Amino acid sequence: MIELVATCLFGLEKQLGEEIDALGCKRLETMDGRVTFLGEMADIARANIRLRCAERVFLRLGQFPATSFTELFDGVRALPLEQFIGKNDAFPVKGHAIKSKLFSVPDCQSIVKKAAVERLSAAYGIKWFPEEGIRYQIEFFIFKDIATVMIDTSGVALHKRGYRPAAGAAPLRETLGAALALNARPREDILFWDPFCGSGTIVIEAAMILRNMAPGFGRRFAAMEFPWVPREAWKNAADEAKSLVKYDVHPEIFASDVDETVLQYARENAERAGVDRCIRFFKADARDIQKPTADRRGTVVCNPPYGERMMEMPEVEALYRDMGHAFARLDPWQIYVLTSHERFEWLYGRRADKVRRLYNGMIPCNLYQFFKPRTPYKKDRRS
Repeated sequence: MIELVATCLFGLEKQLGEEIDALGCKRLETMDGRVTFLGEMADIARANIRLRCAERVFLRLGQFPATSFTELFDGVRALPLEQFIGKNDAFPVKGHAIKSKLFSVPDCQSIVKKAAVERLSAAYGIKWFPEEGIRYQIEFFIFKDIATVMIDTSGVALHKRGYRPAAGAAPLRETLGAALALNARPREDILFWDPFCGSGTIVIEAAMILRNMAPGFGRRFAAMEFPWVPREAWKNAADEAKSLVKYDVHPEIFASDVDETVLQYARENAERAGVDRCIRFFKADARDIQKPTADRRGTVVCNPPYGERMMEMPEVEALYRDMGHAFARLDPWQIYVLTSHERFEWLYGRRADKVRRLYNGMIPCNLYQFFKPRTPYKKDRRS
């Protein structure tokens, strides 16, 4: 068995852990932004291809206390690096240090690199490494004086699915789009609608979830070059992912926006993702949306402007007020809104049934979830 670490945006750990469980792997540890689990070499391929909420998948080489540079050096030098890195291979180093005595990342990088060179020099009997072969990105993570040393198996970040070369002014990361869709529990018999669809990330991820299409199918990963990951593991993982696709599922998904340019991006992205037939794209103002039929059941999941990269704050606040009035017409639909505005509920005119803290890149946000019978927000006179 090997130890693997899947990283994610803060707030997505629970969903990522559930995905790892679904792969049949055993979780060992969960902390902010990462889940450690046990697996086989073949699970490197399966995790990279199938995890929707992960940013990267790492092979964990070891973990040890590191309160000084000497401890960091000795800890890295004790790792069996020669089992993974050849004498001609490249092994650049990067990492992070949080809440630790060792806080200078450049100094830690230098120490980790020197220790790796010394270990490999002793193993191969050479002093100079050409670093022209396979690239093994070494990553360290020092948290509360405990150092974890890993090899990145993903390469290009997993949120870069490959279907979205073009995006709008404030694109949502694909992994976060998947998490938002998963949180709403999409179903084939319930209309799924994003009235601020932009380049289509949320609806594309929802369509892929409903059809059980693996997010990493068809793209390449760093570990495809690693000789110690069996080549057949990648073929088997791809074949497994393909066998799980539900081609007989025909969801009803609406994607609307006021910007025809980004709608065209969204259509092209959906086509590249292979879900264009699942989604109806059309131009519409979110303030004007209505149920297609009086008895149609539906769910709205959206990421409206925050006033950070799109629209000025007074415009955003007016929009949120209008959304409250417009979305009231959709009752008893479930509504999920992601925004960084701390007074969203007050502006929207309704208290959320549940609020979940998430991060859109580096922007702290809240996912406001409305799924119970509507009750008005009791505004404080001091507000």
